[in-house]
Amino acid sequence: MIEAVLAIVGLVVGFGANEVIQKQRKSQAELNTQKELEKAKKEATKLVNEAKEESFRTMEEFRKEEQTRRKELKDIEQRLVTREETLDKKLDEIDKRNEKLRLSEEEIDKLKDEIRAIRIKQQDKLEKIAKLTKQEAADKLLQMTEKDIKNDLLGLVNKLQNEAKDNAEEQAAYIITTAMERMASEVTAERTVTSIKLDDEEMKGRIIGKEGRNIQALQRATGVDILVDDTPGYIVLSSFDPVRREIARQALEMLMKDGRIHPGRIEEVVEKAQKAVEKDVIRAGEDAAREVGVIGMPKEILQLLGELKYRTSYGQNVLKHSTEMAHIAGIIAEEVGADVKITKYAALVHDIGKALTHKIEGKHHHISGEILRKYGAPEAVALAAEQHHDDVEATSVEALIIRTVDAISAARPGARNISAENFAERMKDLENVANSFSGVEKTYAISAGREVRIFVKPQSIDDLSAIKLARDVANKIESTMQYPGTIKVNVIRETRAIEFAK
Repeated sequence: MIEAVLAIVGLVVGFGANEVIQKQRKSQAELNTQKELEKAKKEATKLVNEAKEESFRTMEEFRKEEQTRRKELKDIEQRLVTREETLDKKLDEIDKRNEKLRLSEEEIDKLKDEIRAIRIKQQDKLEKIAKLTKQEAADKLLQMTEKDIKNDLLGLVNKLQNEAKDNAEEQAAYIITTAMERMASEVTAERTVTSIKLDDEEMKGRIIGKEGRNIQALQRATGVDILVDDTPGYIVLSSFDPVRREIARQALEMLMKDGRIHPGRIEEVVEKAQKAVEKDVIRAGEDAAREVGVIGMPKEILQLLGELKYRTSYGQNVLKHSTEMAHIAGIIAEEVGADVKITKYAALVHDIGKALTHKIEGKHHHISGEILRKYGAPEAVALAAEQHHDDVEATSVEALIIRTVDAISAARPGARNISAENFAERMKDLENVANSFSGVEKTYAISAGREVRIFVKPQSIDDLSAIKLARDVANKIESTMQYPGTIKVNVIRETRAIEFAK
C-alpha cells in the first residue's frame, strides 16, 4: 500500500517538475527570439542606411556628370556658332572677290577688243602701204626663204641619205649577226620514211596476215605504203604525208604490243591512233605558241600550227623552223623598233599554208594569208605572213623582217637536206632555161634559186618583147623543172648612149 502511495507521489512530483522545466524552456526561447528580432532589426536598419548612402552618392555622381555634359554641349554650340560666323565672313569675302574678278574680266575684254581693233587698223595700213594682203605677204616671204635655203636643204638631205646608205649595210649586218648569235637551235634533217623494228620474223608474218589481208587493211586505213621486205628486221612506212605516217607508226606499235592483229582490230587501233595524233597536234601548237610568247591565238590556227610538226621542207621540220624564226624575228624587231608582238606572231604562223597545200590549190604563203584572215588573226599578221616571199611586195617593216629571217633560218648550212651538187645543178638548169631564148645576153640565178635575172640585148628585145620573154621563161620553168615555192623571173633591158666630147 505504502509503495503504491509513494509511486503516486513520485508521479505527481515528476509531473510538476516537468511543467516547471517546460515553462523555463519556453521563457528562454522567447528571450532568444526577442534577441534575434532585435539583431535583425539592427542589421536591416544598417542595410537601409547603406542603401540610402549609396543612392545619394550615385545621384551626386549623375548630377556632376550631367553638369559636365551640359558644359561640353554648351562649348560645342559656341564653337559651331563661331565657325558659322567665320564661314559667313569668308563667303562674303569670296562674293566680293568674284565681283572684282568679274569687273576685271570685263575690263580685260574691253582692252582685247581695243587691241584687236588697233591691230586690224595697223594691218589695213600695212596692206595699203605694201599693196599686198596678209596671205600674199606670207606666201612671198615663204618663197623668198625657200629660195635662200633650198640649196642648203638639198645638200643636207643628200648628206643624210649618203650617210644612211653608207651605214645601212653595216648596221643591218650587225643586227642580223647579233640576232643569230643569240639564237642557236639544233639542226636535224627529217625524211619521208619511218622505220619500225620487229622483235622477230613471226611478228612480220602476223602483220602481213593470211594472203596479205592485214597489211592491205593497214594500208587502206592509213593511206601509207608499208614495206616489209626491204630491210631485215624492220618495217618501213613510206608516205609524202607525215601525219599519215605518224598515225600508221602509232597504230603498228599498238598492234605489235597488243598482239591481236586482224582487219577489225586494225580499224579500231587506227582510229585510236588518229585521236592520239590529233591531241599531239593541238599540244604541239600550244607548246610552240607558249615557247615564243604569243598568246590569244584562235584554236583553228593553233591546230594548223601543230600540224607543221609533221611537215618538212627539204628535210627541215617546218614547226621548228617557224619557232626558230619567231625568236630571231623578235630580236630583230626590238633592234629596229618594229612591233615585236606582230613580228613574232607572223613569223610563227607564216608557213601554216604548208599544212594545207595538199588540200588547197595555191602557193603556201597565199594560203597562209587567207587562213589567218578567215580565223580572225590581225590584218598586220596576215599581211606579213602573206608577203614573206618575193612575188608579193612587202608593205611593212614586219613583213621585211619575216622575209629576212626566213632566208636566215632556211639557208644556213645543214638546215635543209640539199646536197651542194644538187643545188649547183638546179641553179645551172635555171640559167640554161633562160639562156635558151634568143636575145638573152647573160643570165644569173640568185637568192638560192628563187630569182633569175636575165640581161637582154636592147637591140634585139624591145620593152614589149621583154614582158613577153619574162612570161615565156616563167612558163618554161613551170613546165620543165621541179622546185619549192616560187621563182621570180626578172628581165632587165638596158640601153646606153655613149658619146665623146673632143
